[in-house]
Amino acid sequence: MTRNRRITLAARPDGAVRASDFALVDVPFTPPVLRDGEVLVRNRMFSVAPTIRNWLNHAGASYRGSIPIGATIAGMAACEVVTSCHASYPVGTRMVAMSRWEDWSRLSPDTAAVPAFPIPQDMPLERAMGALSLNSLTAYFGLLDIGRPVAGETVVVSSAAGSVGSVACQIARIIGCRVIGIAGGSAKCAWLREACGVDAAIDYRADDFPARLAAACPDGINIFFDNVGGDVLQAAVDSIAPHGRIVLCGQVSAYDRPDSAAGPRDMMKLVYGRVRMQGFVVGDYVDRADEARAMLGRWIDDGRLSVRVDLRHGLAALPGAFVDLFHGANDGTLLVKA
Repeated sequence: MTRNRRITLAARPDGAVRASDFALVDVPFTPPVLRDGEVLVRNRMFSVAPTIRNWLNHAGASYRGSIPIGATIAGMAACEVVTSCHASYPVGTRMVAMSRWEDWSRLSPDTAAVPAFPIPQDMPLERAMGALSLNSLTAYFGLLDIGRPVAGETVVVSSAAGSVGSVACQIARIIGCRVIGIAGGSAKCAWLREACGVDAAIDYRADDFPARLAAACPDGINIFFDNVGGDVLQAAVDSIAPHGRIVLCGQVSAYDRPDSAAGPRDMMKLVYGRVRMQGFVVGDYVDRADEARAMLGRWIDDGRLSVRVDLRHGLAALPGAFVDLFHGANDGTLLVKA
């Protein structure tokens, strides 16, 4: 515990993020004297999530804070407590927490922007960060609590081949819904049909995407699980059914843009359609994590739900993995093991 490797923000991204926007630094490390409520953790595995891109923007365009130039990148990690001044997190406790891209982190769990999710002692880190990750929990609570699907309804999911979207698609199918997945490229669309069992998969890159989406949903969209926003959201709104529900999970189309994420063009369509749009964050459901993990685990063990994991190795792999995320060069939930 004499050195601490860190991935820092070297330059604020201008448009698409690049590996050169990050720097790997190796600095001397002296274990800190902890205050009450603090813990020192060893970060074991990192979740490479698109939401981090928002924190790389300047302060005026970033939600939940902007990472300063030269500061360590923040993100969710599976970590182990090595020193503790917190009664609820003794030495040896494992958890998924908002940490940083570094070997050792000093955390204050009670004041974190995202609550810590304990990892049961008998659960491998790969399962906690992969199949039963916060991405899977996001799909579970977003679809079931916000979307409230009913068997027979039509559910459309954007970024459907991603770690959140693919689980949302499969849960909708398990519930008995008709499921349409939106993804980029023929390979991802084929995977959605073959592995996730969607009823149809539509390539958003196609010139006639809005027309193809409308044709796939002749009776309208009952639930749209949105990870993308922008033109994809607009196409879904154009085909939304009366009393439809729009689950706002992410706006990845806006993360590389200097302006804010735009909403639908015609809000009166939502008024007269009695359409509900609601955003959410998975941290609101930390007290129900065991419920979701139990149900997701049962579906996985029964063979009704599959989760792909793209596991990479070494702290130095984090910048390249993050860039790959925005080019669709990952296969499933993207994790980096320290």
